[in-house]
Amino acid sequence: MLTSLETIFLTLAMMEFITGMLGNVFIGLVNCYGWVKTRKISFFDLILTGLAVSRICQLLVYLFESLVMGPFPELYTIYKLAKPCSLLWRITNHLATWFATCLSVVYFLKIAQYSHPLFLWIKWRTNRVVLVMLAFSLLLLIFDILLLETFNDAFRNSSTRHAHNLTLFFDIGKSLYVQSLIFLNLTYCIPSMVILISLLFLFLSMVRHTRNLQLNSLGPRDTSTEAHKKAMKMLMSFLFLAMVHSISTLLSNWIFHMFWNNKLSKFLMLAVYVFPLGHSFILILGNSKLRQTALKGLCHLQNFFMTTSGIHRKIFCSLFQK
Repeated sequence: MLTSLETIFLTLAMMEFITGMLGNVFIGLVNCYGWVKTRKISFFDLILTGLAVSRICQLLVYLFESLVMGPFPELYTIYKLAKPCSLLWRITNHLATWFATCLSVVYFLKIAQYSHPLFLWIKWRTNRVVLVMLAFSLLLLIFDILLLETFNDAFRNSSTRHAHNLTLFFDIGKSLYVQSLIFLNLTYCIPSMVILISLLFLFLSMVRHTRNLQLNSLGPRDTSTEAHKKAMKMLMSFLFLAMVHSISTLLSNWIFHMFWNNKLSKFLMLAVYVFPLGHSFILILGNSKLRQTALKGLCHLQNFFMTTSGIHRKIFCSLFQK
């Protein structure tokens, strides 16, 4: 039987999973439909679609961990189950993080306004820069997988060599786990720093541009100034979610290692959900094509429910008159 804390955890995890899937599936379907319809897709939409697909896979892995390993953290000690789960989690989180990094770099290069020659040189080669970043991310992913396999083989060898001494076996297992976390977190810090730096410089550029618009505007409610303020708010929310995701991802492995039997530590997994689900809705609100499609879909749903309720009302009235 599940305890009250486990029931609350699973309920919140399911709610976050459904919300995140709605946003990311919507982004993927809209871009894929436009790709099939026009038989062409922009480089920005391609990055956006890759981000949505990687986050759908990421949310599925999170759901599996929440449903199976959330209530039963002792399953992490089973090697045949922990190895594929850790590998899937690493791959999906790596791809989603690097697609988000590429998207933040594209936003920075397309929107920011700097006159430095290096920035202008990179701005003219945005597509090449993003492709180089994706190729570099694949090399890092291969390195992470090989590193993870090396530590897994070392853990397996130590388990067979020191099976008679459980104390020594657990001590060696803990040291190997800590070493793997240190090396794997170092590679994860690279895209996190790129996201934070690009968004920070983009925010500073938009602040300076907004001040210039306020000085040259005719009134306090100038439309261009209000649009830039709205974009700055969305950018700050994106920056906040990215920081929460980076910190929660880095801390979750350490907390599960030190307090794996603590029932409250599993709630940290819910913070990892925040970025995939929150950022998808920020992208929908900030993209004109996605926003208009979402509004049209909501209008169709509203008309459908109004028509359905009207038909039900007529049926009920006819039955009542009889």
